[in-house]
Amino acid sequence: MKAIVVNQPGGVEQLQFRDFPKPKLQVGELLIKVKASAINRSDIIAREGKSNYLKTPILGIEVSGEVVEAASGTNIEVGTRVMGLVNGGGYAEYVVLPADRAIKIPDSLSFEEGAAIPEVFLTAYQTLFWLGELTHQDTVLIHAGGSGVGTAAIQLAKQMTQAKIITTAGSQDKLDFCRSLGADICINYKEQSFEEEVLKSTNNQGVDVILDFIGASYWERNLKSLKTDGRWIMIGILGGAEVNKMNIIELLQKRVQLKATLLTPRSDEYKKELTKEFVQKAMPLFNQNKMKAVVDQIFRFEDIQNAHKRMEANKNLGKIIIRVNK
Repeated sequence: MKAIVVNQPGGVEQLQFRDFPKPKLQVGELLIKVKASAINRSDIIAREGKSNYLKTPILGIEVSGEVVEAASGTNIEVGTRVMGLVNGGGYAEYVVLPADRAIKIPDSLSFEEGAAIPEVFLTAYQTLFWLGELTHQDTVLIHAGGSGVGTAAIQLAKQMTQAKIITTAGSQDKLDFCRSLGADICINYKEQSFEEEVLKSTNNQGVDVILDFIGASYWERNLKSLKTDGRWIMIGILGGAEVNKMNIIELLQKRVQLKATLLTPRSDEYKKELTKEFVQKAMPLFNQNKMKAVVDQIFRFEDIQNAHKRMEANKNLGKIIIRVNK
């Protein structure tokens, strides 16, 4: 089978095709003929050699496709259309998917739409509900509203709670789209001071929950935007990883609950339980057309370098997909 590996840590030119044997199954696993795979920030970090999350040289952490082989200990039939999180290996014609993480793709969704769901919706779900403990009475600030996780988080918050949703993005097109998904207040971070707009819209109280993809460059502004006893969930470092001259007393005075998370390096058991709850509580909303997969652009498998370039340029609105097998 053909698969994409990183020749050596570096830029997109290091993404290369190589031939591999088809993966072998163990108990409880499925062999998937990959129809589509999605691009994630963690793929870029891995390509640059800044993480050691994955044990396989093949990139890719989420796929959609068709089951072509099922090991013992599984109850999913060959031929079933599934999507899910894999432990690397998603940029390939075939990949192993643990059966307890396989999500059946609704008939109304394409394989490309299926590949756009697992990582971003599971990340958004755990961030909003398992870590952020979002309630009907809360106000949530979702940064990077036009990103894959951002679009997923807006939909989940809108459809599963009555929370007030504030989001930031860097273009009017992205803001308009966020509003169409259910955001109540949309702030252009390039033209407005988002912390001032947040305080205006919350009677100077601040928000109960922040989903922070940005990190260092938003540190002070996020702190100003957060309510006393607020929950601040860090899930990215697009704006840098090091905060200069941080005054810890400000965290203490607001009694900030600061949590940080990454989904990819989580345990198999954690991903299994997260997938199970998401399927029970959120997947019905796709069948009811209340939530949707947001696909930005679909690239051919051979165009993987251009797909990575698009994500690095922050041009995407939703998920960037590569079509692997027709």
